[in-house]
Amino acid sequence: MSKIILKDDNFPNCPIRNILSRIGDKWSMLVLYTLSQQPVCRFNQLQRSIPDISQKMLTSTLKTLEADGIVDRKVYPEVPPRVEYSISKRGDSLLPILQDLINWAALNMKKIVKDREKKMTSQ
Repeated sequence: MSKIILKDDNFPNCPIRNILSRIGDKWSMLVLYTLSQQPVCRFNQLQRSIPDISQKMLTSTLKTLEADGIVDRKVYPEVPPRVEYSISKRGDSLLPILQDLINWAALNMKKIVKDREKKMTSQ
């Protein structure tokens, strides 16, 4: 499945739909947040930091973020090859927005969970 361009018949050129289709998945923001905590990170370090992500999903997420210029990937010509990931300049510009979202979630999570529970019991 290619996530390069979001196909939307009603809004084919909508930038927010296109961008959210790439970074609004289950893992992209978590990978970005994890990379923001360390200047450079190897694949296995990332996978250990996000224990519930599969190797296949982490690989796919990193490829997508790299293709969009949000994550940089550096391969060292060694045996075995060493690959390091870091946040690019573009990705760095996304971090304040991500931090605002994290702050908002922390501030509102208890109330949201309470509202969900209330809604479930009233049905």
